[in-house]
Amino acid sequence: MTSTTTTLSVTLSSAGLSAAELLAVARRGAPVHLDPAAREHVASVRGHIEHLALGAVPVYGVSTGFGALADTAIPPSLRHALQRSLIRSHAAGAGPEVETEVVRALMLLRARTLASGRTGVRPVVVETLLALLNAHITPIVHEYGSLGCSGDLAPLSHCALVLMGEGRARDRDGAERPVPELLAEAGIAPVLLEEKEGLALINGTDGMLGMLLMAIADLDELVRIADLTTALSVQGLRGRDTVFRPELHAPLRPHPGQAASAANIYALLAGSEIVADVAAEGSRVQDAYSLRCAPQVAGGVRDTIEHARTVAARELASAIDNPVVLEDGTVTSNGNFHGAPVAYVLDFLAVVSADLASIAERRTDRMLDRSRSHGLPPFLADDPGVDSGLMIAQYTQAALVSEMKRLAVPASVDSIPSSAMQEDHVSMGWHAARKLRTSVADLRRVLAIELLTAARAIDLRAPLTPSPASAAAIAVLRRTVEGPGPDRFLAADIAEAEARLLDGSVLAAAEDVVGPLS
Repeated sequence: MTSTTTTLSVTLSSAGLSAAELLAVARRGAPVHLDPAAREHVASVRGHIEHLALGAVPVYGVSTGFGALADTAIPPSLRHALQRSLIRSHAAGAGPEVETEVVRALMLLRARTLASGRTGVRPVVVETLLALLNAHITPIVHEYGSLGCSGDLAPLSHCALVLMGEGRARDRDGAERPVPELLAEAGIAPVLLEEKEGLALINGTDGMLGMLLMAIADLDELVRIADLTTALSVQGLRGRDTVFRPELHAPLRPHPGQAASAANIYALLAGSEIVADVAAEGSRVQDAYSLRCAPQVAGGVRDTIEHARTVAARELASAIDNPVVLEDGTVTSNGNFHGAPVAYVLDFLAVVSADLASIAERRTDRMLDRSRSHGLPPFLADDPGVDSGLMIAQYTQAALVSEMKRLAVPASVDSIPSSAMQEDHVSMGWHAARKLRTSVADLRRVLAIELLTAARAIDLRAPLTPSPASAAAIAVLRRTVEGPGPDRFLAADIAEAEARLLDGSVLAAAEDVVGPLS
């Protein structure tokens, strides 16, 4: 459920929107308002559309049909019906409902493009869209309906339908109520769409972009959590810290993400009695790849996130519509609604998310195997044989990783023609975004199980103590999850570990000791 406790207020201007502002509105319910200068600009551009609407020359989306019907002229008396019919017919989604934060993100991003003055809508259209957000009226949007080209058509149409006073929506408490009732309660008048406005409301990459921005924010945190769980596993497995020294990374292989990950892990291991004992023992030259190569994998994840961030920033600076209004007032068709650039990086992130989970699962499995764990009991069980310990937690991890590998198959390589072959190549970016959301949630669960396992392994290394940062992280977990002992209801422990990663408290405890991780 979206929180409404934030005090941040966002002003939407023609200059655009930042990722932080998007997250504040979509996830924390920040209010958003239209900048007066942007309103004036939008009104000025609208004048060009009204002039064209009176002319004899057909203009796509203004005085013609849509898609394969673009050559069909529409007389002025039917243009309200044209826009209304467009929204009703395109609100053709199916399947489960999309999450509230996703719907809020796509509404805000569409409002951002409308506020750019490149779409030719009236200011009332932008302001009404923002009013829905501020009243926490959330249109019901369905899982299926977008091909990621010509815009996220069905999802945006379900939102536009509510703008018209129709369709289905939920209130701030998540209850579905009649749309006219919700609008009246909030003092919002339904919009009668004029020329071009229906098309402008649905012709954008807003759904896939919103999900990309939220995935980047989540992965920024999860890749730091992965460095923390790696450091915990290194100690649980009596690993060495020498491979994380800075001179082995940036000077030899200058991938910035790798250097950042290695530095994080090295800092998180500082002061560990377990690591010091391993160094004094000197019995092993090298650790397994899942420990030794962790910075190379997590570093590649970081660098992929940075590429995705670059693409997202460019898309945030874009005005996606077709046709679009140029600076000189010309209204012209274009292909900027094609979601390929966004779809590609959504798929890239699903690939690296799966691989980060895969290496974490390998570390977990190693801690549970007495032949590879360097002295730990089988499955970290209290009484092996009577107790199964964390045996099945690794099964759950393996199931999650297996799903993530399937989700890493790219959606953007697929294309099914639509609209009587007028739209003969599409991006499938919406589907890339939907599967990435599942992958990110699965990654958090995989890391939660590694946290649970490594914390128990470290406890079993007593009286040797872990690093101060590790001890602080484990202490947060131990508030709700007991340490080693007889078997108990394990699903509850996994859920608690996941919750501590989701609320950020475990990571924050470690960072309180070593400072912010890169």
